[in-house]
Amino acid sequence: MLWKKSLSELRELLKRGEVSPKEVVESFYDRYNQTEEKVKAYITPLYGKALKQAESLKERELPLFGIPIAVKDNILVEGEKTTCASKILENFVAPYDATVIERLKKAGALIVGKTNLDEFAMGSSTEYSAFFPTKNPWDLERVPGGSSGGSAASVAVLSAPVSLGSDTGGSIRQPASFCGVIGIKPTYGRVSRYGLVAFASSLDQIGVFGRRTEDVALVLEVISGWDEKDSTSAKVPVPEWSEEVKKEVKGLKIGLPKEFFEYELQPQVKEAFENFIKELEKEGFEIKEVSLPHVKYSIPTYYIIAPSEASSNLARYDGVRYGYRAKEYKDIFEMYARTRDEGFGPEVKRRIMLGTFALSAGYYDAYYLKAQKVRRLITNDFLKAFEEVDVIASPTTPTLPFKFGERLENPIEMYLSDILTVPANLAGLPAISIPIAWKDGLPVGGQLIGKHWDETTLLQISYLWEQKFKHYEKIPLT
Repeated sequence: MLWKKSLSELRELLKRGEVSPKEVVESFYDRYNQTEEKVKAYITPLYGKALKQAESLKERELPLFGIPIAVKDNILVEGEKTTCASKILENFVAPYDATVIERLKKAGALIVGKTNLDEFAMGSSTEYSAFFPTKNPWDLERVPGGSSGGSAASVAVLSAPVSLGSDTGGSIRQPASFCGVIGIKPTYGRVSRYGLVAFASSLDQIGVFGRRTEDVALVLEVISGWDEKDSTSAKVPVPEWSEEVKKEVKGLKIGLPKEFFEYELQPQVKEAFENFIKELEKEGFEIKEVSLPHVKYSIPTYYIIAPSEASSNLARYDGVRYGYRAKEYKDIFEMYARTRDEGFGPEVKRRIMLGTFALSAGYYDAYYLKAQKVRRLITNDFLKAFEEVDVIASPTTPTLPFKFGERLENPIEMYLSDILTVPANLAGLPAISIPIAWKDGLPVGGQLIGKHWDETTLLQISYLWEQKFKHYEKIPLT
């Protein structure tokens, strides 16, 4: 049962030569075959190719030697389809590796599949995939969260020990919470975005899902660091998180933003979070109320900035150079219009129209420019709060995982799933979701937001909590 072992345990076995990379991949492939029909986490499984690649791996000292990793299908893997769960890119094959993939391969990792997502990473439930929805492994009638729903579900169900996702407004943390796994979004600029299909360039960041903090820390360590191919990537040293996580954290101050608790939280979520904070207090953390006065404007600010950037980034999908092209058209303008109408799904169209409107002449100053100013105010609120506390805590989502179809009719209700996660993206801060409870058989996540470049503290608190709560012992569909 190698698939039940953590990445760190597998690493030891592989290093000592007690198991081969091929045996490890085979074990996760078996688990995939047992669960995939129910969960539908993958758009393109690559276990067969990973098995072939496993045979040629020789260097046991590599940090991820023989470790299987699943990757969200908006990150390019050379020679493989990258669909972004959209009809418009259904047959697009990536011509090169994203920087994160290059780094994973160099570290000895094996890519076992491309996972499902909301189309172009726009959504909070993976229901907006053009192909099929992914199901929550804890309750197949419920959503796994989004947009990285496939990546979160693959780790929850253990068809991969770790996976990569992307987070623009909560797309790693919200599904991590819904699927009962750890999900970290690093500081903006920590991980290269080269080869990540852009949604909102000033917000997107690649991060990691895992069941154990050590595993997440190691993969994050491998993919982080400056990249000359990404002008937004920062020249900041990468700590040895895999070592740092085990260090003792004591006497830290945790801030609870009073504005976050003015939102309507489901009673089960509220209760789980209050218990989490009590436990941290027992561990010697000091709990303090802080204020983020402008955070209430996060959702409207985000839904001007993100769609504006999306409308600009998605203009390239026009049927001319690559991707889907409409079959019937009279002239080039009709080809553009038909290709985009037939190729994009309803949520993507909605956001392109919102963004195009916000950027149009006469509205740019009223919307986009104003949103950028409010974004600055939100960032300043965090910086001020961090003068008093080391970390800010909140529930990751206001509700338990909801049922399929429950929010499709009301986009605003869907957008509000991310009300607690969006502020960290607007401010470019690192944030992690960790499983803190199971209520009614469903997982609840707690979110920790750190200072810029301080992923270390978040991972250390996660590791400390994991030793007490041992959430990784729970496995769905067994």
